Amino acid sequence: MTIAGSGMAFLDSTVVNVALPKIGEDLNASTSSLQWILNGYLLTLASLILLGGSLGDRLGRRLVFQVGVVVFTLASLLCAVAPTVELLIFARLIQGIGGALLTPGSLAIIEASFRPADRARAIGAWSGLGGVASALGPLLGGWLIGAISWRAIFLINLPLGAFVTWAAARYVPESRDPTATGKLDLGGAVLAAIGLGGTTYALIEAPEGGRLAAVIATAVIGVTALVGFFWQERRSANPMLPLGIFSSRQFSAANAVTFVVYAALGVVFFLLVSFLQISMGYSPIAAGSASLPVTALMLVGSARAGELAQRIGPRVPLTIGPLIIAAGLLLMMRINPGDSYVSTVLPAVVVFGLGLTLVVAPVTATVLAAVDSSHSGIASGVNNAVARVAGLLAVAVIPVVAGLTGDQFYDPAKMTHGFHVGMAVCAGLSLVGAIIAWTTISSDVLHEEEGEEEEECYSCGVGAPTLRPAPEPAPSPRG
Repeated sequence: MTIAGSGMAFLDSTVVNVALPKIGEDLNASTSSLQWILNGYLLTLASLILLGGSLGDRLGRRLVFQVGVVVFTLASLLCAVAPTVELLIFARLIQGIGGALLTPGSLAIIEASFRPADRARAIGAWSGLGGVASALGPLLGGWLIGAISWRAIFLINLPLGAFVTWAAARYVPESRDPTATGKLDLGGAVLAAIGLGGTTYALIEAPEGGRLAAVIATAVIGVTALVGFFWQERRSANPMLPLGIFSSRQFSAANAVTFVVYAALGVVFFLLVSFLQISMGYSPIAAGSASLPVTALMLVGSARAGELAQRIGPRVPLTIGPLIIAAGLLLMMRINPGDSYVSTVLPAVVVFGLGLTLVVAPVTATVLAAVDSSHSGIASGVNNAVARVAGLLAVAVIPVVAGLTGDQFYDPAKMTHGFHVGMAVCAGLSLVGAIIAWTTISSDVLHEEEGEEEEECYSCGVGAPTLRPAPEPAPSPRG
């Protein structure tokens, strides 16, 4: 159920890439508008995901998860019927709000519902199937666009959202942080949204030129708001982001690995589908199908990667995984127009998928193991925000570094060169992630969690999964 809910958000972060040409043709959208159709969703998701985690810890993770699913589903309907590009961008912003509520809640529900010995495997399944949803996006989008319309990529969320809402109400026990009291940190949420929004706008619009005053103004406002956000969190009695959470070396290290590796992943998923279509001449469905090996590898291997990290510790998987990702990206630099899929694209995608499979579940399990269970919602929110912000910044900056701006993006020769440069930069980021993991991640962090907490777990009385007991004086939750 949590996989289905978060899978909607993951899928929408990739499925729209394939649909952009048809959306632009149908709605007469400019290149800038197409960028905001993609980034508007990620912007509100990244800006508000911390608030979503905080709300879940306070009001109930199941409740906030359900609200997020409903908001996301209704916004999907609005996307599907949008008659103008402006309304579509607005609906995508609302989709991001729904995603910010449901994503941290889905992971926190798993964290609260499984005993430590089983948690890494459950997180592995969540991560793997969520990754499968992301990887399936281009394939599913290409098929729906050809068979029906680009609007169908949003309509598929309606029955899925209805099912998830019903299943959560029937089968998921409620959990919350009983120590979370006082007013919500709405000031922090506003500053985070303004800060990320301003800096992201500046990064996206700066290469286009002609809006220098607006770019400078939004950059200044964004940076000032981000500084204000950390000042607000430091002085707030009830911060949305307790800065003390970063006193955990393992938490900070795992999020550093997340930032650099997910920055690379964001660019790969953005450029690969476009490169295959623009430079290699693939159809949308063929370009989407090219990433199927990644889907298969994550489906088969992510839960096992979680088990491996539980058994030997996350340090080795989080070091080897980014190195394998870097190797896959270097292989992608060898792909050129006219090359066959089997001889060049497939080997690169397989190696990339193997590395990704080793990273996703262990880094998520490490983030959650590094903090107290009462902060699982905010911890998952921080980690998701780090991943989204990394993707936002990388997609805004690396294509510019690679020379892919304006009409050059649609020139096959320029796209080929830019893709190769982009993959080289992303390989470097993955290498940095491996170095961070090897020098900072402990092999014992998951074992420590199991040893400290396994004896405290108990079973609910009505056949629900095991839950952690709530700290005193709150009574233990029952399913």
